[in-house]
Amino acid sequence: MTITFVSVVVALVVGGIEALGLIAELSLNLLIHHIHEILRSDVLGFLGDYLDRFLGGLAILGIREIAVLPHQVEDDVAALRYALWFATDEAYNAALRAYSEKQAALKRFQTPPTSDDFTPAKAVVRVEPLRKLDIDEAEWKRRIVDVSGMYATKEVSEKIPGIADEVEYSSGAVRGMAVNRYLVNSDGTMLRTGYTGYAANVSVNAQAIDGMQIARSNGTVAAVAKEMESAEAFRGQTMEDLRTLHALRTAPIVDEEYHGPVLFSGDAAADIVNRLFVPNVEADKPEMGTNARTQGAYTSSYRSRVLPELLSAVDDPGMTEFAGRHLLGSYAVDDEGVPAERVDVVLNGLLQHYLIGRSPVKDVPESNGHGRAAIGQGAQSKSGVMVLKPKQATPHAAMETKLVAMAKDQKRDFVFAAETLAGELTPRLLYRVYPDGRRELVRGAVFDELDQRSLRSEILAAGDDPYVQQVLTPIPQATIVPSLLFGDIGVKRATQTQEKLPYYPPPSR
Repeated sequence: MTITFVSVVVALVVGGIEALGLIAELSLNLLIHHIHEILRSDVLGFLGDYLDRFLGGLAILGIREIAVLPHQVEDDVAALRYALWFATDEAYNAALRAYSEKQAALKRFQTPPTSDDFTPAKAVVRVEPLRKLDIDEAEWKRRIVDVSGMYATKEVSEKIPGIADEVEYSSGAVRGMAVNRYLVNSDGTMLRTGYTGYAANVSVNAQAIDGMQIARSNGTVAAVAKEMESAEAFRGQTMEDLRTLHALRTAPIVDEEYHGPVLFSGDAAADIVNRLFVPNVEADKPEMGTNARTQGAYTSSYRSRVLPELLSAVDDPGMTEFAGRHLLGSYAVDDEGVPAERVDVVLNGLLQHYLIGRSPVKDVPESNGHGRAAIGQGAQSKSGVMVLKPKQATPHAAMETKLVAMAKDQKRDFVFAAETLAGELTPRLLYRVYPDGRRELVRGAVFDELDQRSLRSEILAAGDDPYVQQVLTPIPQATIVPSLLFGDIGVKRATQTQEKLPYYPPPSR
């Protein structure tokens, strides 16, 4: 038995600065953590041939902290050769064991698998510039300390009376990452690719007057450091978080069972799309012995309706900028050595294509350049830059007007508008919208029947206000989604525990 295909990946993670600022009463604790450069190599070996059910094993050399610069790592040929040789031997042995196990397992099934395990690819040679961190560490540490302690300042207390006593926990963090990946495989591919990413955030927590835990947070994510929010904008977002946290403490709880219109902002709509849509178009091989095309909610939805006719979806990793900002998730060649392709995933509501790497599924026999890997993990099908496009966008003001009109036409006391979501698509900022246009902040609600069916059938309009949501880890991705108006979504009270309030007030300052 010979090795038909071998892929070697060396990833160098440069930096990764983190800062955490905590303020409790009059004490200030600042924790700064610097991650050294990390060298990790992954070797993937395959046995058999493409038609004979390719199977591979991933051998990870492990994490080795080093105190040298990237160019010195590249020059240490002997060390890399030694490490990669042993990792290759380990990958071969793992592939041999896995190959034997799969051949034995296949004998249990009458029907052969619906697709091969691996697909060929042409050789690609590409050498990109080395990525390096480019962030003002001292300035961002100062900003994190500043915003995480804003609630305790006299300036904020005068604008939001009582907020200093209400906040139970405040934290902030800033993170930067520069990754350079080297890929060599037996197809003849030789790559050096990479990316940078930066993220900063602040979170504040409190308890409502009945003991319910509430929280607010904001952040800034960017592919290049200079595109992160300015100090003024970061402070402004934190001030808004504190204002809404204060309002949530006394906001009424949702007690009613509601089914009707809900308007989701672009921020909230992006969470819905990333939760309900994107993972289901990232094709994963089905379990052995099944006739399924892929896994997930869209396993039998090929060429079928998954979105309303007014929406289409495109994943375009070659889209490097949007509205003047660089995008995380953009790349030229994926982590399996295949050039990235623009994929029309959904056209006028109908699912046209899955995102796929070099592990094909039924009806999608070739990679479209979406095999992406987190550091130290094997490649999997992943979105790069997903864009939801309305056939006819509705102006934002008209979306608001339409929502109020629906309340009047349906003779409702109110409808709902969601600004931000958290966790399991739980609303953090949810408003009752009354027929006169007035808004009232509420809390303690969850959505009911917000699923793939409602995504397919209940979207009535999409806005002209595309929102860019960027995710830095573990695999950088960007999603661009406008505000969405749903015709019928359930809203009900959450079954949330309400903890006891503190027995004693905070110490006086």
